[in-house]
Amino acid sequence: MADKLKFALALALLAAGVVGFYLLSEQALVLRVLAVLAGVAAGVAVASFSAPGQRFIGFARESVTETKKVVWPSRKETVQTTGLVFAFVVVMAVFLWFADKTLEWVLYDLVLGWK
Repeated sequence: MADKLKFALALALLAAGVVGFYLLSEQALVLRVLAVLAGVAAGVAVASFSAPGQRFIGFARESVTETKKVVWPSRKETVQTTGLVFAFVVVMAVFLWFADKTLEWVLYDLVLGWK
């Protein structure tokens, strides 16, 4: 039950930040944005003390660890792969154009006799 209350309080703080943005409509934009950011920060802080918040933080840390394990392609590999994709798209476009024109010729000229 305590986790639900913490989560509800976090949502209320987030909503308070958004409401503050609109209530401060006469103020400078920086102050209005700071109100939203303060609401978000307070909501995240409260939510991080709940069990689901702790699980999310653990998940985020594990995700960062897994991302660091990924072997990212070099620039050369990326350019080569992109070139192959473009070449394949061109080949497929020519193939589909040829198939379309062939079917058009077969249907209109041979079958229907239209010219």
